[in-house]
Amino acid sequence: MKEILNHLFEHKTLTKEQAREVLVNIAGGKYNQSQISSFLTVFMMRSITVAELEGFRDALLALCHRVDLDAYNPIDLCGTGGDGKDTFNISTLSSFVVAANGIAVAKHGNYGVSSSCGSSNVLEALGIRFTTDTDALERSIEKYNICFLHAPLFHPAMKSVGPIRKELGVKTFFNMLGPMVNPAFPKRQLVGVFSLELARMYGYLYQQTDTRYTILHTLDGYDEISLTSPFKVISDNKEALLDANALGLPTLQQEQIKGGNDVTSSAAIFVKVLKGGGTDAQVAVVSANAGMALQCAQPELELKEAVSIAKETLQSGKAYQLFNSLVNDKNLVEA
Repeated sequence: MKEILNHLFEHKTLTKEQAREVLVNIAGGKYNQSQISSFLTVFMMRSITVAELEGFRDALLALCHRVDLDAYNPIDLCGTGGDGKDTFNISTLSSFVVAANGIAVAKHGNYGVSSSCGSSNVLEALGIRFTTDTDALERSIEKYNICFLHAPLFHPAMKSVGPIRKELGVKTFFNMLGPMVNPAFPKRQLVGVFSLELARMYGYLYQQTDTRYTILHTLDGYDEISLTSPFKVISDNKEALLDANALGLPTLQQEQIKGGNDVTSSAAIFVKVLKGGGTDAQVAVVSANAGMALQCAQPELELKEAVSIAKETLQSGKAYQLFNSLVNDKNLVEA
């Protein structure tokens, strides 16, 4: 690692192969915590290159505990996090809306690092139990159109740096990787990223895959559609700059989509919105992201139609019914 760090401190970049090797070594426990922390810090001080991002991604995918859900052709709704906006759990709520429309979802997620409450925090608080057992995951997706892949259970490299990331408390390149390393290798993905630069890099890497993808970035810094300003959409068949009006939704203020201050309050917001009792702003932003995911999964849908379907699913309580049945199914995951 000393050679790698000196190389990076000289403002040099890594090749795809070097990046891949370092991450494999991190997962293998070959470096101490100080070395790993220094390595992560480099990429907080300068932009990551496409080659480095690709190498890190390839390492995590090669090392992960793969789960085969191909028979369900699932979609994932996942943001990078790291935008520092502390919104409520929009992509996780959107996942239940999509599942309630009969589309299989393999939701990849983690505990919050740069935010107070990530998807895994809120789901765990509400009674979801995480597992790597393929049979249990298949039962979940078969019965409820959704299952949850808690990143540390599937990614040894992520697990080994988890405490360091938590202590640092700021976004690292692992935030950039999260959506790209779903262990189910889904062929449909709605991905939110925290910068326009990263959206471009994601677009380049996804072009080389057979994934149907939609990459989102709202220009005032959100890794999802926030409806607070125009947002960039990069997909396998188009690139566009849209705004709230294009979705038939109102423009929002940032404070209208803030999350809770801790896991308890975040979970309360989550349930309230899922029950259809959220504010107009909360309903609108979930409908926007869920609608975009519905269109990604079903390209024949017009965008406004997809958003309208998502809104109806949320307000009717269908998404909450699915969630409630899932949480109360004692036979789903073996204790």
